[in-house]
Amino acid sequence: MTDRPVNRALVSVTDKTGVVEFCRQLQDTYGVEIVSTGGTAKALTAGGVDVVEIGDYTGFPEMMGGRVKTLHPKVHGGLLARRDDAGHMAEAEEHGIPMIDLVCVNLYEFEKTVASPDVTFADAVEHIDIGGPSMLRSAAKNSDSVTVVCDPADYPDILDDMAAHGGATSLELRRRLQVKAYTTTAAYDTAISTWLAGRLAEDEGAEATAFPERLTVGLTKQEDLRYGENPHQAAAFYREDDAPAHSLANAVQLNGKPLSYNNLLDTDAAWAAVREFDEPACIILKHQNPCGSAVAEDVTAAYDKAYACDPVSAFGGIIACNREVPLSLVEHFADVNKQFVEVLIAPSFTDEALERLARRKNLRVLATGGVDAPAALEMRTVDGGLLVQEVDRVTETPDDYRVVTERQPTEQELHDLEFGWKVVKTVKSNAILVAKDDAGIGMGPGQPNRVDSAIIACDRAHRACERMGLAPENLAAASDAFFPFRDDVDELAARGVTAIIQPGGSVRDEEVIAACNELGIAMVFTGRRHFRH
Repeated sequence: MTDRPVNRALVSVTDKTGVVEFCRQLQDTYGVEIVSTGGTAKALTAGGVDVVEIGDYTGFPEMMGGRVKTLHPKVHGGLLARRDDAGHMAEAEEHGIPMIDLVCVNLYEFEKTVASPDVTFADAVEHIDIGGPSMLRSAAKNSDSVTVVCDPADYPDILDDMAAHGGATSLELRRRLQVKAYTTTAAYDTAISTWLAGRLAEDEGAEATAFPERLTVGLTKQEDLRYGENPHQAAAFYREDDAPAHSLANAVQLNGKPLSYNNLLDTDAAWAAVREFDEPACIILKHQNPCGSAVAEDVTAAYDKAYACDPVSAFGGIIACNREVPLSLVEHFADVNKQFVEVLIAPSFTDEALERLARRKNLRVLATGGVDAPAALEMRTVDGGLLVQEVDRVTETPDDYRVVTERQPTEQELHDLEFGWKVVKTVKSNAILVAKDDAGIGMGPGQPNRVDSAIIACDRAHRACERMGLAPENLAAASDAFFPFRDDVDELAARGVTAIIQPGGSVRDEEVIAACNELGIAMVFTGRRHFRH
């Protein structure tokens, strides 16, 4: 028999959404006996549900401040006993253990508790649920006979299934809920172990457990995607359970058709890039590279400068802003430039901007609600494994720079070098970024050699200068890694570059510095590389 009638249910929930109505229907429609604990029992009783208190059911009171209440043979025997095993049933009868047919449990809010910056270790530990996961696991193990529910969203499905099967649940439903129960307990244990490891790292030094011997990751599926990078590849989008509040994964989509796999990749890169700036900034990104980048006195002016960097590449790109988007910015890209945009992401949008954006039915509009630091770690899969590293951020400031040439950079050059250094981190390596007047006017991404990247960046910069009415001179160039030879300097100097920022660290640094001195170029070393593969 695959359908199992529900005669007795054990209910103990932290999230009481809909639980009174659920239990009332179980009791009133199907005559289910409800066994419950603590606060759940009080809520059910207040809602008109007849409840057997867990202490009355087991013959033992809840004890030790509630730490021990359901860890009892009368509970777990009633969950784990195989109904088709005569020996099990005989032992249950001998010891007076009734069968429990449904367990409704959700867990102490450990993740919500530890999200508070003021949480103490003792308080966090008290919010580690023991009885709840134990009941879920016992019930899920015996899904041939027991229905396990850990999510209020499943209450309607259970009631519909019981209505369709005369007060019983189907094996198909129980199997589906079995998977969900173990997924829930696995994610819960992951959250606990991750937080405890972090606290241990704080106590013993960050290196102690920043990368534990065994890494577990909690992910929840956001949605199935139409396809992956190419139409023949299936794909889905998963959110990290502890994703930062203002991350892409937690952004709210306000307009447009569903996001694609490539949309998500590019939007992530654009959002990461624009967050590097404190001043109003705009990044226009295409195929993982910032084809336009700028800061200005307001975000609309930043967009105008970013668009002017490369209008051709901007077509079909992603726009990311680190300030609320006003109507003026929307009018500039939609009406003045008539720019086709795949995604627009920003902390927020004015009502007027949203009203105008709604006229572009396909444009995906994402609001993050704010700007904050990214997650501490990033992960990338390789064949059969996972690479994990700290997120790369530009923490260097001009106070950390070391001028290694005879000529010091001018104030404007230093300003442009600082801007370029923040943007070049987001360009695929080998990367060269040419900047002028708070805009990334030329980008040379992803070339096998750095000389080609320099030439491409300068060619684009010269075209941008022509569009923007700027002289193609006194340009600043940023390189994400050191120059192995002086040939990069020669190419950049020949194309109007007068100041360069790079990490330094090549065995030929002296040769490169000598070339700069020879050509009258100011060069700054940062001491830190920013590859992006």
